[in-house]
Amino acid sequence: MEDERLKNKNFWDALKKALNGIWYGIKTQRNIKIQIIVSIIVIIVGIYLKLNVTQFIFITISIMIVFIAEMINTAIETAVNLYTDKYHELAKIAKDVAAGAVVLAAINAIIIAILILCQ
Repeated sequence: MEDERLKNKNFWDALKKALNGIWYGIKTQRNIKIQIIVSIIVIIVGIYLKLNVTQFIFITISIMIVFIAEMINTAIETAVNLYTDKYHELAKIAKDVAAGAVVLAAINAIIIAILILCQ
Protein backbone atom coordinates (compact mmCIF):
# COMPACT_ATOMS: atom_id res chain seq x y z
CA MET A 1 0.00 0.00 0.00
CA GLU A 2 1.33 3.42 -0.98
CA ASP A 3 2.20 5.83 1.81
CA GLU A 4 -0.39 8.64 1.83
CA ARG A 5 2.34 11.15 2.75
CA LEU A 6 3.75 10.72 -0.75
CA LYS A 7 0.53 11.79 -2.49
CA ASN A 8 -0.50 15.36 -3.18
CA LYS A 9 -4.00 16.07 -1.94
CA ASN A 10 -4.48 19.04 -4.27
CA PHE A 11 -2.64 21.76 -6.15
CA TRP A 12 -1.80 23.72 -2.99
CA ASP A 13 -0.36 20.62 -1.33
CA ALA A 14 1.82 19.99 -4.40
CA LEU A 15 2.91 23.63 -4.48
CA LYS A 16 3.81 23.54 -0.78
CA LYS A 17 5.97 20.45 -1.32
CA ALA A 18 7.67 22.06 -4.32
CA LEU A 19 8.41 25.21 -2.31
CA ASN A 20 9.76 23.01 0.50
CA GLY A 21 12.13 21.47 -2.06
CA ILE A 22 13.30 24.90 -3.22
CA TRP A 23 13.81 26.01 0.38
CA TYR A 24 15.75 22.80 1.13
CA GLY A 25 18.07 23.58 -1.78
CA ILE A 26 18.61 27.15 -0.63
CA LYS A 27 19.24 26.11 2.99
CA THR A 28 21.57 23.19 2.30
CA GLN A 29 23.43 23.92 -0.93
CA ARG A 30 26.31 26.37 -0.75
CA ASN A 31 26.39 26.74 -4.54
CA ILE A 32 22.74 27.80 -4.67
CA LYS A 33 23.49 30.54 -2.14
CA ILE A 34 26.40 31.70 -4.29
CA GLN A 35 24.22 31.60 -7.41
CA ILE A 36 21.58 33.73 -5.70
CA ILE A 37 24.18 36.38 -4.82
CA VAL A 38 25.64 36.37 -8.35
CA SER A 39 22.13 36.55 -9.84
CA ILE A 40 21.24 39.56 -7.72
CA ILE A 41 24.46 41.30 -8.77
CA VAL A 42 23.79 40.57 -12.45
CA ILE A 43 20.23 41.89 -12.15
CA ILE A 44 21.44 45.07 -10.40
CA VAL A 45 24.06 45.60 -13.12
CA GLY A 46 21.38 45.03 -15.74
CA ILE A 47 19.14 47.66 -14.14
CA TYR A 48 22.07 50.08 -13.94
CA LEU A 49 22.88 49.49 -17.62
CA LYS A 50 19.19 49.91 -18.51
CA LEU A 51 18.90 46.59 -20.32
CA ASN A 52 15.85 46.22 -22.51
CA VAL A 53 13.12 43.65 -21.94
CA THR A 54 14.58 41.13 -24.39
CA GLN A 55 17.98 41.29 -22.72
CA PHE A 56 16.39 40.81 -19.30
CA ILE A 57 14.44 37.82 -20.63
CA PHE A 58 17.68 36.16 -21.74
CA ILE A 59 19.37 36.95 -18.42
CA THR A 60 16.37 35.60 -16.46
CA ILE A 61 16.15 32.41 -18.50
CA SER A 62 19.90 31.83 -18.05
CA ILE A 63 19.65 32.35 -14.29
CA MET A 64 16.66 30.01 -14.03
CA ILE A 65 18.38 27.29 -16.07
CA VAL A 66 21.29 27.32 -13.62
CA PHE A 67 18.92 27.11 -10.62
CA ILE A 68 16.92 24.30 -12.22
CA ALA A 69 20.10 22.36 -13.01
CA GLU A 70 21.32 22.85 -9.43
CA MET A 71 18.01 21.63 -7.99
CA ILE A 72 18.06 18.53 -10.23
CA ASN A 73 21.68 17.93 -9.22
CA THR A 74 20.69 18.14 -5.54
CA ALA A 75 17.81 15.70 -6.10
CA ILE A 76 20.08 13.20 -7.87
CA GLU A 77 22.79 13.46 -5.21
CA THR A 78 20.22 13.02 -2.44
CA ALA A 79 18.64 9.99 -4.13
CA VAL A 80 22.05 8.39 -4.69
CA ASN A 81 22.99 9.03 -1.06
CA LEU A 82 19.70 7.45 0.03
CA TYR A 83 20.50 4.36 -2.00
CA THR A 84 24.10 3.88 -0.90
CA ASP A 85 26.63 5.40 1.45
CA LYS A 86 29.44 3.35 -0.04
CA TYR A 87 31.57 4.20 -3.05
CA HIS A 88 30.17 2.80 -6.27
CA GLU A 89 31.34 3.73 -9.75
CA LEU A 90 27.75 4.15 -11.04
CA ALA A 91 26.87 6.41 -8.12
CA LYS A 92 29.96 8.49 -8.93
CA ILE A 93 28.93 8.71 -12.59
CA ALA A 94 25.39 9.80 -11.69
CA LYS A 95 26.69 12.53 -9.39
CA ASP A 96 29.40 13.67 -11.83
CA VAL A 97 26.99 13.87 -14.77
CA ALA A 98 24.47 15.86 -12.70
CA ALA A 99 27.22 18.23 -11.56
CA GLY A 100 28.39 18.50 -15.17
CA ALA A 101 24.91 19.67 -16.17
CA VAL A 102 25.20 22.48 -13.63
CA VAL A 103 28.59 23.48 -15.01
CA LEU A 104 27.20 23.57 -18.57
CA ALA A 105 24.25 25.69 -17.43
CA ALA A 106 26.62 28.06 -15.62
CA ILE A 107 28.90 28.36 -18.68
CA ASN A 108 25.83 29.17 -20.79
CA ALA A 109 24.75 31.84 -18.28
CA ILE A 110 28.23 33.37 -18.18
CA ILE A 111 28.45 33.56 -21.98
CA ILE A 112 25.00 35.17 -22.23
CA ALA A 113 25.79 37.62 -19.41
CA ILE A 114 29.07 38.63 -21.07
CA LEU A 115 27.39 39.08 -24.47
CA ILE A 116 24.62 41.21 -23.00
CA LEU A 117 26.42 43.16 -20.27
CA CYS A 118 29.60 43.92 -22.19
CA GLN A 119 28.09 45.45 -25.32
